[in-house]
Amino acid sequence: MVLEVIHLTRYVYASRVSLAHHLAHLKPLSDRHQDLLAFQLDISPTPTQRSDSVDFMGNAQTYFSLAQPHDSLRVRATSRVLVAPRFPALQAQASPPWDQLAGSLRYVARAPFSGAVEFTLPSPYVPRLAVLRDYALPSFAPGRPVAEAALELMQRVHHDFRYETRSTDIDTPLAQAFEQRRGVCQDFAHVMTGALRMLGLPARYVSGYLLTNGPAEDHMAGAAAASGRPAHPATLVGADASHAWVQVWCPRTPGVPADSAGDGWLGLDPTNNLVPAARHVRLAVGRDFGDVTPLRGVIRGGDRHTLEVGVSTRVVAGALVATSS
Repeated sequence: MVLEVIHLTRYVYASRVSLAHHLAHLKPLSDRHQDLLAFQLDISPTPTQRSDSVDFMGNAQTYFSLAQPHDSLRVRATSRVLVAPRFPALQAQASPPWDQLAGSLRYVARAPFSGAVEFTLPSPYVPRLAVLRDYALPSFAPGRPVAEAALELMQRVHHDFRYETRSTDIDTPLAQAFEQRRGVCQDFAHVMTGALRMLGLPARYVSGYLLTNGPAEDHMAGAAAASGRPAHPATLVGADASHAWVQVWCPRTPGVPADSAGDGWLGLDPTNNLVPAARHVRLAVGRDFGDVTPLRGVIRGGDRHTLEVGVSTRVVAGALVATSS
């Protein structure tokens, strides 16, 4: 189906900003299951300088600067995306043993290098925490298929943690979010990412959007991708501003498409306990939230400020598209 996403960000400053530099990750990715049909980024005031590029992880990004004095900033991203189910044929039980995969990434002199190793390492928002290893281990018996174990871990995170808006903020340490067992989708994703990495498994953080109220066909595709899990409601949970989930490295797994590097990454949404299908729009992937922040920057002046962020995601009427796996 075709989804339209409008992402609006507005800053109002207590005093004038004389100079500002910003970096935005607001343009959705395109791949075999997600086709970006249209994209428009409107910025007010009009930037003095603006450039579009692709970062080292393949995410689209826009840099812009404002050299004129301004007391507010408005950024509106409008995207129209054709999304198809990603994992309708997933065979989790046929994925490689998790401990074999983790062992294959250990350093050996003159052995071939895998780019997936980068996503086993700690990152600013996802440090190494022994409690995360202890939490993950019950799902990862020796020799268990990696996708099967990761699905169980996703279910446990969903069950053990409570989604609660305003219970954390961007800078809440992962250890605190884990201890209090509540947070928002960013926290769910960071907890699961950290738990997988503590076992030596590559895990990526995904930022994007979620159609929280939509047709049942989509969530049924996600449920069918991993048989034996409970059905999911048509109404999903997501942040007002954006959504976040996880990808775990599952090479040579039936039903997990390989990317341009030959790697297979299985998406998992612990906030909603499902495999993303056609209601998740991928914006960017990285090590953690810091790599894919939708909008960030540095300013001179401004003093205190207020921030308003809103996202509207809807199905484009008459734009349901028949697809085959």
